[in-house]
Amino acid sequence: MKNLFKIFTATAILMAAFSSCKKDLNLKPTNDITSDVAYSTPAGYKQVLAKIYGSFATTGGGGSGSSDLGGIDAGASDFIRLYWNAQELTSDEGLCVWNDPGVFDLNYQTYTSENVILRGLYTRSLYQITVVNEFLRESTPEKLASRNITGTDATTIGAYRAEARFLRAYQYWVLMDLFGNPPFITEANEIGVVAPQQIKRADLFKYVESELLAVDPLLPAKSDYGRVTQGANWMLLSRLYLNASVYNGTARNTEAITYASKVIGAGYSLQSAYKNLFLSDNDKNNNEVILSINYDGNLTQNYGGTTFLINASINGDMSPAKFGVPAGGWGGIRTRSTLPAMFGITGGFTSNPDSRAMFYGDKAANDDVAVFTDGLRAIKFRNVDRNNVAAPSNNGTFCSTDFPLFRLPEAYLNYAEAVLRGGGGGSMSQAVTYVNLLRQRAYGNETGNVNSLTLDNILTERAKEFFWEGYRRTDLVRFGKFTDGSYLWPFKGGVKAGRGVEATRSIFPLPSADVIANPNLTQNPGY
Repeated sequence: MKNLFKIFTATAILMAAFSSCKKDLNLKPTNDITSDVAYSTPAGYKQVLAKIYGSFATTGGGGSGSSDLGGIDAGASDFIRLYWNAQELTSDEGLCVWNDPGVFDLNYQTYTSENVILRGLYTRSLYQITVVNEFLRESTPEKLASRNITGTDATTIGAYRAEARFLRAYQYWVLMDLFGNPPFITEANEIGVVAPQQIKRADLFKYVESELLAVDPLLPAKSDYGRVTQGANWMLLSRLYLNASVYNGTARNTEAITYASKVIGAGYSLQSAYKNLFLSDNDKNNNEVILSINYDGNLTQNYGGTTFLINASINGDMSPAKFGVPAGGWGGIRTRSTLPAMFGITGGFTSNPDSRAMFYGDKAANDDVAVFTDGLRAIKFRNVDRNNVAAPSNNGTFCSTDFPLFRLPEAYLNYAEAVLRGGGGGSMSQAVTYVNLLRQRAYGNETGNVNSLTLDNILTERAKEFFWEGYRRTDLVRFGKFTDGSYLWPFKGGVKAGRGVEATRSIFPLPSADVIANPNLTQNPGY
């Protein structure tokens, strides 16, 4: 049974409990408590750590209709749904037919500082950082001693702090990658005393790097499924260094190779069948996923995460029951023609020698953004297990498929790309070997193997391996193709044939409401 996160509300701090097959993690919620009571025992600290993890998979303490984020629609305030929209709808991979506020601005790359989806993501990341900051304030050695928490309990809570710091660093990476120059707060800042200062992107890079390096020796080599390990830390460091030239203008490809190699040597292995990575039992015998966000159709009920990815990718004509959601099928998101074209697909989808090509539909072209069947549907995520049995669900819509934040293939492809970009400590022959490991799994044999690599090959390979997993905008920015007119896709810039847009759109705007409320913030250029 996977570790699950169920959230509960308290007046001073939101609490949560791990639900696990291990009895010692079955903690009961406590409502209407102060922080002194919440942190009075080691079990209380475990509950708050669970809240930190749980805030990645839930929207609030009141069930599927509640949100931690004031003013943000609960159904759309889940982290992955917000992050996915920002990373995929703005790219050459995804389109959404819904006329909800902010959606078409992402489809067209015409977003402004008023975009509600971007404001939700910005607020969600800052909220999760705030939860971590509170935990770190309350878990210092001095605080533990004042509460008579000593010995092994204090050591365990010290290890919790390292996990929490990683999760905060991850969210600061999100803000740095998408918003560039966000407000910056740590446990050293007093809440509500002064408005947060703004941090420059290059300085935030240094902070995220320093935090990840600091917690590295404190994190476990292995842990419970869904919890932070050294492997996750190394994977984020490799990602950070691979994108360093975007964040601070200085290439760090040698370091990207170093940490990708650490991940590769850490004992992870590829799942034998690619499709099994995205099913409801993907927590079972899965040594490829390094860190996941865990969902459960009964205990983590919200309309984001994989519930969103699965339901929004199908409609009633596609037999939702086959996807494990007999009450679902929202008809919302599908591919731009550029994604299936990378697999050689230009018309309807029947089959493909590359098993990663998981699509449905009769037409790959996109002539009308507002028509769901105008383009192939990506059916990568499903709410059924390997035997095609639907996972339990509270109402037939909520899904139990976990979302992978980091997988081993990223280390392989980071290594290869960093070698091509001139990083030291790697070799081209090894890079080709790593790419072919992914292609051999995809093709089932060596017929798809390559003998050489180019950067364009790597960008395409990343799309094939990671589509619908929230990588694409970041990849296109790093390759100089996100805004540039030399690479177009349907409706880029708001026109059917696609057009280049302003280079400043590679960073999203800070929400106007926050810029107005906080005199320390300066809006990003171009907005």
